[in-house]
Amino acid sequence: MPPVSPVLAVTDAELDELRARLTATRWPTPWPVSGWAAGTDPGELRRLVAHWASDYDWRAQEAAVNALPHHVADIAGTPLHYLRFDGEHPDALPLVLTNGWPSSFLELAGFARLLATPSAHGGAAEDSFTVVVPSLPGFAFSPQRPSLADPLQTHDLWHHLMHDELGFTRFGAHGGDLGAGITSRLAEAHPEALVGIHLTAVASPTSYDPAGLTDRERAYLDSVAAWSATEGAYQHQQSTRPLTLAYGLADSPTGLLAWMLEKYRAWSDCGGEVSTRFSDDFLLTQASLYWFTNTVSTSFRPYYEYGRHLTRRVERVDVPTAVALFPADLALPPRSWAERTYDVAQYTTMPRGGHFAAHEEPELLAHDLVEFFRPLR
Repeated sequence: MPPVSPVLAVTDAELDELRARLTATRWPTPWPVSGWAAGTDPGELRRLVAHWASDYDWRAQEAAVNALPHHVADIAGTPLHYLRFDGEHPDALPLVLTNGWPSSFLELAGFARLLATPSAHGGAAEDSFTVVVPSLPGFAFSPQRPSLADPLQTHDLWHHLMHDELGFTRFGAHGGDLGAGITSRLAEAHPEALVGIHLTAVASPTSYDPAGLTDRERAYLDSVAAWSATEGAYQHQQSTRPLTLAYGLADSPTGLLAWMLEKYRAWSDCGGEVSTRFSDDFLLTQASLYWFTNTVSTSFRPYYEYGRHLTRRVERVDVPTAVALFPADLALPPRSWAERTYDVAQYTTMPRGGHFAAHEEPELLAHDLVEFFRPLR
């Protein structure tokens, strides 16, 4: 297992190489289409690539990332990177946050601060959490798990980290996208340790009688099928032939940015204008984090492992569960659908926001999370 450093130390040579690759991008022959109709908009991508190669201040972003409260744990021989934000109240509830793809721990850092120090944002200190934000294996500072057949899946690593390494006998968990699946499996496998879980996506039931579906459930499944047909190609590729894609994205920073940028636009509540939700620096720092740690390839592994049935399916979660749905997210399951798998204690449909809720609408998400966990503390 390679050594882990919870800090970025990009050399001038690495930075120069990135800028040279960006400047020397071989652009594809244009199509007679405009905008985002056939994929990432070439004008927006060219603008961001030019900024990345010249005006973007990586050193300022690097310093900000390195100033975060980084830690590394050894879990059964597997290094695991995480951030820890101690709650401002002595009885702060421990909480583990898990991101999805193409996100990273960095996307959750501001949200974690909001939860740890609510009094600084107009909230009450007694609602604070001690927040732990691990890096998924194969994302940024956490190396990938040593084998596809590794019996310790990510949710097991989270339990070892929270319970055994950090000594939290009882804690909460929140996740969206990939993080929702990990959080669900964590609660299913270790219900004695979880006071509750908060999700922005839910696992589908492992089986159901189609004749017993409600009209809303049928409409939901139709919407999922329609989304998969028009937007799900990335998931199919990352689940079936991820390495074929990874060669290009690991070699071309422009290709990497194009792959990620399309998702930030399509999955957010941005009305088609990605800059209304994400600054240039935010997008380029996320892409830089993947680039300098060379982890886009390993970030695809959760898709491949799930597609190959190497990841356990969620069957039944009896831990109290909150579901918060943001209107521009990938799927909006009705409460009855979630209740087929979870003990749903709180179900909220948000007025705005999308897939990247912790960044897009941190106050809405934090309020919902605080309300859910308040009686469970």
